[in-house]
Amino acid sequence: MIIVMKVGTPQEEIDRLNQEMSSRGLTPETIFGRYKVVIGLVGDTAELDPLQLQEISPWIEQVLRVEEPFKRASRQFRHGEPSDISVTTPEGPVLFGEHQPVVTIAGPCSVESEEMIVETALRVKAAGAKFLRGGAYKPRTSPYAFQGHGESALGLLASAREQSGLGIITEVMDADDIEKIAEVADVLQVGARNMQNFALLKKIGAQDKPVLLKRGISATIEEWLMAAEYILAAGNPNVILCERGIRTFDRRYTRNTLDLSVLPVLRTLTHLPITIDPSHGTGWAPLVPAMAKAAIAGGTDALMIEVHPNPQKALSDGAQSLTPKEFETLMGELAVIGNAVGRWEKEAALV
Repeated sequence: MIIVMKVGTPQEEIDRLNQEMSSRGLTPETIFGRYKVVIGLVGDTAELDPLQLQEISPWIEQVLRVEEPFKRASRQFRHGEPSDISVTTPEGPVLFGEHQPVVTIAGPCSVESEEMIVETALRVKAAGAKFLRGGAYKPRTSPYAFQGHGESALGLLASAREQSGLGIITEVMDADDIEKIAEVADVLQVGARNMQNFALLKKIGAQDKPVLLKRGISATIEEWLMAAEYILAAGNPNVILCERGIRTFDRRYTRNTLDLSVLPVLRTLTHLPITIDPSHGTGWAPLVPAMAKAAIAGGTDALMIEVHPNPQKALSDGAQSLTPKEFETLMGELAVIGNAVGRWEKEAALV
């Protein structure tokens, strides 16, 4: 349930309503929009009559029930307004949001060596990326495949961050690793295989760093948003959704099926920012540029693209990785579409 306050409502009245709702056993969350203040009520609101609740203050404009099972993630919870999520990087804050420039995240599937990760970071930064992706811990289908260098790779990511000025996004697989990963990463990633690892979601929601939540390989949109709800309910409001392809019936020509329809669907359901990962979504580097362009045209807030200095020798996911030169060319092409839809940063458009 949400309480929409009238424009100009004094802070004292908002505080009073929050105290009253708390006394009724509910958890009020105040959301400051561009024009209005909304108080979201979390808890058992089934017995509350919206019309009666509206009478407790002359400053209440409207009381509405949130019909979706994902309460905090629902767009209704913010009275239709999107969230902007600010991420601190060495060169200042970067905003993810529906009305912000498209944010580009780039880098290899896994961190292989300091030379490799620093070179990649510098190249993608020069092309216009704001974040470096790279796995220190890698979930792999086969137990015999390269699993990442683990904790030692975090130091390599820290070095790349220092030398390039890029923000860092890397995956958390085990709740016990959250603290040490958060010392290096600016955004913590929950991978597709852990989307419904509810114990991990609760733990990662209890820390302050923003979270990139990838859609599970067979997850419905509602299951994905309910996973986001776990993080939000644990206290972390800074969740960025990432579509990375789902498993369908065709495994010969694409690794997954990139579901770009989530862009218009999620806009109606949630206020959270959306990222598209065309690398995992297709699995083949030649397909990535077309899907990245389509994602910007469709309204994505961010792109996550795999880039490796020598894809043929990559220890993981080389087939879906662009070379730095290919990424630079793609960024120039993306700038054309990004500028056309008013979602491209001016400096990046000069690539």
